[in-house]
Amino acid sequence: MEQIDKQALQTDLEHSRRLREYLMADRDRPTYHFICPEDDGNPGDPNAAFYANGRYHLMFLYHCCSDGFRYGHMSSADLLHWTRHPDALIPDELDGGIFSGGAFVDADGTAYISYWALKKGDFDDVNSGIRLAYSRDIANHYTAWTKMTAEAVPATENGCRTVRAADGTELHLAAADPSNIWRKGEYYYLQAGNLPVLQRYGGEKGEPRYRGDFTDLYRSRDLVHWEYVHRFYQRRADNSWTAETEDDMCPSFLPLPRSTAGGEASDRYLQLFIAHNRGAQYYIGRYDAGDDRFLPERHGRMSWQDNSFFAPEALMAPDGRQLMWAWLKDNRREEARRFGWSGVFSLPRSLALAEDGSLLIAPAQELRRLRANRRDSLTGLRSRTCEIRAVLEPAENARMAGLRVLATPDGREETLVYYDARTQELVVDGTKSYGDRPGIVERAPFALHSGEPLELDVFLDRSVVEVFANGRQAVCRRVYTASQEADTVSFCMGGDVRVRELDVWDMIPTNPY
Repeated sequence: MEQIDKQALQTDLEHSRRLREYLMADRDRPTYHFICPEDDGNPGDPNAAFYANGRYHLMFLYHCCSDGFRYGHMSSADLLHWTRHPDALIPDELDGGIFSGGAFVDADGTAYISYWALKKGDFDDVNSGIRLAYSRDIANHYTAWTKMTAEAVPATENGCRTVRAADGTELHLAAADPSNIWRKGEYYYLQAGNLPVLQRYGGEKGEPRYRGDFTDLYRSRDLVHWEYVHRFYQRRADNSWTAETEDDMCPSFLPLPRSTAGGEASDRYLQLFIAHNRGAQYYIGRYDAGDDRFLPERHGRMSWQDNSFFAPEALMAPDGRQLMWAWLKDNRREEARRFGWSGVFSLPRSLALAEDGSLLIAPAQELRRLRANRRDSLTGLRSRTCEIRAVLEPAENARMAGLRVLATPDGREETLVYYDARTQELVVDGTKSYGDRPGIVERAPFALHSGEPLELDVFLDRSVVEVFANGRQAVCRRVYTASQEADTVSFCMGGDVRVRELDVWDMIPTNPY
């Protein structure tokens, strides 16, 4: 047995305790939103999520101070409390770092991770393509992972692959940020994200066919040898959904259930992805299984004014729900260096297909287990970690209806969460919050139907404000307060609004520190 330096161990334990106490004392550190346990979660993408053997598994991209980008690995039986595993993917002789990817569990229980492998060297100048890793460690809940030595999709440039088309011309293909894998018949499929192709071969001086968002589809019979098929979907040529400057990275492709409670799958699929300049967004459409193409019918965004809601990742739960997370950008410069921590995820969201073909969005039902100390009034309420559920009935003359949160008694600081009846938008107004991006007013398209009440579900978690409206829209922002007294909650009304229902709960912390 290796001899332990007891003095060094005692020093490490003391440092660990002091770090824990320091983090627990940070008034901006969330208590029930998932946080990267240590090091620099920036970028902090959720990755390779899957359910198997009774547990949800979630990888988190982070920058380890000792050797570079890694996949941390957490698992949970209840979507609330997470157990840390050894890191699933670390830099080694096969790759010098790990970037985003997806996951897949085969019929025999083997779990696979598809990921963008970074070679050792300057990130901008070296070849890096798509690799796979697998785990058959079912008894230990997929703790041990093995990288496959062959590249699934090799790159000739960083994240790009150049081949000869049938007519002899060069064809530039994507070889970055792979999606989850799915199986159909004798083939396995995955998508590759296109940002490197757009940057190198699109743009103002490039070819139009390499501009805008798209993914390239690959298939394999054995998960080792992969062949290019074609582009997976065609974006709108008129740019009415997305612009030529937007890419498709961190793609996730899964069937949409008919209800956020799960159950039967619909005949529509959801393509979640990011554009690096616009944040998280999605397409809803049909999967042409005969031609292996996705046919988008609707487009929507999850981030509107900037790209703060980033890198969505989703899985299928055993009850048929499609659950997703996203990285919530700090919006403070060098958060890990200045404050000792970085990397926060959104609450798990359940996604489904509405009867009109739009997207339903609801907080995962498991979050109700964190509720405690219910109240039915905002009078005297002072809290920065609570859930507020309000059902409001705006009259015809009402201009706005909502809540004022994280406010000081004198109103110098406040964040407004409300429905804007004039513009038909769900608004989170952080004009009076501080940070490196003060003044952001996030506006998401949202319209109440005739006679429909406004149903707001607002989650406050120190520096996170996450809002759901009528199961059809959601907005999330990082909000920081300067004053210790910025914790009051009250109504924010413009016109006649009746409060039909009101529930307030304290939220039980789930993060270990």
